[in-house]
Amino acid sequence: MSNQVGESVVNASTEALPVVVIGAGPAGLAAAAHLTGRGIEPLVLETGPAAGAAVREWGHVRLFSTWSEVVDPAAEKLLAPTGWTAPDGTTYPSGADWADLYLQPIADVLGDKVRYGATVTGVSRQGRDRIVDADREQQPFTVRVVNADGSEERVLARAVIDASGTWSTPSPIGGDGLPALGEQAAADRISYRIPDLKDPAVRARYAGKRTAVIGSGASAFTALAYLADLARAEDGTRTHATWILRRGISGSTFGGGSADQLPARGALGLAAKAAVDDGYADAVTGFRTDAVERDSDGRLVLVAEDGRRLDPVDEVIVLTGLRPDLSFVSELRLGLDERLQAPVELAPLIDPNQHSCGTVYPHGVNELSHPEKDVYLVGMKSYGRAPTFLAMTGYEQVRSIAAHLAGDHEAAERVELTLPETGVCGGAGLFDQPAATEESGGGCCAAPATLTIGAPAATSGGC
Repeated sequence: MSNQVGESVVNASTEALPVVVIGAGPAGLAAAAHLTGRGIEPLVLETGPAAGAAVREWGHVRLFSTWSEVVDPAAEKLLAPTGWTAPDGTTYPSGADWADLYLQPIADVLGDKVRYGATVTGVSRQGRDRIVDADREQQPFTVRVVNADGSEERVLARAVIDASGTWSTPSPIGGDGLPALGEQAAADRISYRIPDLKDPAVRARYAGKRTAVIGSGASAFTALAYLADLARAEDGTRTHATWILRRGISGSTFGGGSADQLPARGALGLAAKAAVDDGYADAVTGFRTDAVERDSDGRLVLVAEDGRRLDPVDEVIVLTGLRPDLSFVSELRLGLDERLQAPVELAPLIDPNQHSCGTVYPHGVNELSHPEKDVYLVGMKSYGRAPTFLAMTGYEQVRSIAAHLAGDHEAAERVELTLPETGVCGGAGLFDQPAATEESGGGCCAAPATLTIGAPAATSGGC
């Protein structure tokens, strides 16, 4: 299945090659399960040491979805002969639960079809860069891999499913999408993750400190709620948060509350609101960060594009969304939306500037196809920079793609997906026009990809 650098493979039958799946997360392992069920050989390449490596990094965070909403049917079928029993479908797993009790068992069943410590650094057509047309579609894909020991190899594939997600590339502080001036120099005081305050070292970092939380989605809500809980504890006296929003505060700022069909997500927004109402956090609105400076005591001062300067803080938590890493697929001919970096056919369906809450048109192989035949971005990566991705969305995506690769085009076209209404809308302004948002009723559900991971069963549920 793989060929060391320098080897020549002349007469390999493309159809006999595996489908390479990049990433052993929820979407990647579901893809492998669906491919296996269709009699197609998958090869899952995971850069981490275990399944769900990215999920494990936010293992302390609880999902919005119940277990019944985050288990893929094909994966469950694959697990059944092992005696695996699904956890109580009405309970909410943490990220660690999801990884340990579901993702790792799938990978274990797949066995040597999953390789760990395998980082994909490039994907192309064998002997063809992105410029060359001649016999392009007749050539297999070549996937460049760097292994944990530093060795390199090329793996040939009949198709490539990129389920690598967006976790490794969080968005920076800057309101223009670029790192703020001084952001990199202040890296010792800046985190791009929800803090695990049960970890003694992490707890000590924030206890009794002033922390700026930048972001307006569910990740920011979670961080605010965690810091408020710390402030209420004996060891957290004087802990305080400054919540920085690029937009103003409107009726939808704290999410859908009791109107959210995902009760856990609604409760999270209410907890963030309580943190502000109870005085554990102050909200600063319409603040687009331009620079990060240090004062004479080494604390950080955030400076806005309009010249406003905030009081010094000890720490900054940046939760401004995630973005796809497209560097290793740059030799492929991808059709991506210029704004969202999502497939062009999918982008209008998920654009947070346009779509209504909880409404994503059922989509599969047709919306996920590119000019380059048989390469697909799936899961969170398929959404590019758009928020509110749901796990079941990814499961449906890979089911459709596996059916297409197996030649079952009727099944590939038969994609059904129902998303929950949340009562949370953005609008054309998204950051700057909360009033217009309420009038238009359009926009996007305001939870970020890292947390919005569940999905509904038929008419309810979600992430």
